Amino acid sequence: MRAAPLTVTALAAALLLTACDSSSDDKDSGGPTQSSTSACEIGDMGVQVGPANTAPAAGDTGNIPVTLTNNGSKCTLEGFPAIDLNAADMSTTVPQDKGAKSQKLTLAKDATVTFTITYVRGEAGGKASLDVKTLNVGLPGGSTDNNSKWSYGPVQTQNGSQGDVNASVSAFSQAGD
Repeated sequence: MRAAPLTVTALAAALLLTACDSSSDDKDSGGPTQSSTSACEIGDMGVQVGPANTAPAAGDTGNIPVTLTNNGSKCTLEGFPAIDLNAADMSTTVPQDKGAKSQKLTLAKDATVTFTITYVRGEAGGKASLDVKTLNVGLPGGSTDNNSKWSYGPVQTQNGSQGDVNASVSAFSQAGD
């Protein structure tokens, strides 16, 4: 009489192990149990630049928060924002903040993230300054940019190179709840 319950228990355990192996294979092969979210696109985002803590004079540091609101379907941000500063005759890319670490964020519709551009104000008309006119914001894995007017004064350059600005961009940070 005891052999029957033991046999049933062993059979049930074997079936459970087989079922676990099957679902594991689906996950590894990209089967139906694996969910994927596409990279966020800037065209699906509401972009708000500022209000800023503008650097008041040459040599001062300013901070410009940028808020992105997902107006599209669920998407993922992984990495850093791509920021370009554009003057009349050239464009330069703002480097990532060396101390910042990116994280993978999944954004539902209407979710919000922020990042900050930190810059040192340059001297108006100075050789070590870039007279920025516009700001381009791009997303990792995205194919388009968002253009915004730059009204925060010239940006100081490093080592006398117009393409090497004294600025950085932080990683994305989840905003709100």
